[in-house]
Amino acid sequence: MPRFFLPEIPSGDSVLLTGDDANHISRSLRMTVGDALTLCDGHGTDYQGEITEITARDVRVQLRSSAPSTGEPDVRVVLFQGLPKGDKMELIVQKSVELGVSEIVPFHAARSVSRPDGASAAKKAVRWQKVADEAAGQSQRGALPVVRTPVSFKEALQCAAGCDCVFLCYEGGGTALRGLLDRKPASVAVFIGPEGGFAPEEVAAAEAAGAVRITLGPRILRTETAPLAALSVIMFATGNM
Repeated sequence: MPRFFLPEIPSGDSVLLTGDDANHISRSLRMTVGDALTLCDGHGTDYQGEITEITARDVRVQLRSSAPSTGEPDVRVVLFQGLPKGDKMELIVQKSVELGVSEIVPFHAARSVSRPDGASAAKKAVRWQKVADEAAGQSQRGALPVVRTPVSFKEALQCAAGCDCVFLCYEGGGTALRGLLDRKPASVAVFIGPEGGFAPEEVAAAEAAGAVRITLGPRILRTETAPLAALSVIMFATGNM
């Protein structure tokens, strides 16, 4: 069933959809009066509705019922991703959202080739957020994961300090991830390096800040593969997959 996110669901029995959502319903999906759809407030509640009116500019939906969303994991995972080259970040965002990530924080690593800043960084963040929103709708999420504007590695470590567990995926070896999740945490931070991996001084700084160096196995994974592997293990180990 088609799914659309609204920051706030107005009180009452009906909702008026406008802009991109209305265009997508009428022009792309070619939905008609009587078709059912789901509206989500982005905070864990789904509303089942039925289209009652379609005009050239908007779509009116009659709300029939509401219920808690079933697509949200019960563990909060924040992905700290070293900025990769090209458009790899879009793939990482899309697939991470599908797997259940709660927040994505891109960071400038010592070995990052891509270093957007200022207006360029803000523009990329807007694009990544759009990718995240679309992935959340497609995968039946109950909340919209946030994609942050790129930060420094030092700032990323500071942001991760509030999580119960902080893991740094390191190609140089570490503790197996599956053995660190026996006691289910409420929140997990995962650090993934860019194409060149983490510099030794970054590994040292992360461990000094309390991060645990982990391994995802004996094979070297690409920067766009590693976060998906880590998220899959976390979701499986915590009963969310």
